[in-house]
Amino acid sequence: MMKKLLLLLVPALLAFQAMAMDLHQAKSMGYLGEQNDGYLGLVKANDEARAIMDEVNAKRRAHYQKIAAQNQISTDDVAKLAAEKAIRAADKGEWIQDAKGNWLRK
Repeated sequence: MMKKLLLLLVPALLAFQAMAMDLHQAKSMGYLGEQNDGYLGLVKANDEARAIMDEVNAKRRAHYQKIAAQNQISTDDVAKLAAEKAIRAADKGEWIQDAKGNWLRK
């Protein structure tokens, strides 16, 4: 009985794992883009992409705060510099925000 249950669960777990999205996939699929404020933004509604965005943005915020404190500048200034770098580094076809906040495909 236990073997049968395991045999049924394994394909389901593998399918779930295959569906899991990472940051690169979320960006290349057009769900997430680089905003002009240094954080990721949701371009197209998707719960999984939103979760990735929230996690990455929290890590970015903490990193920006650390850099700001070390250099005695504002977190917003660090984030803006990071935005410029992230937008330049975005792959062709990914979404980026212009200075006015409009989404554009790079």
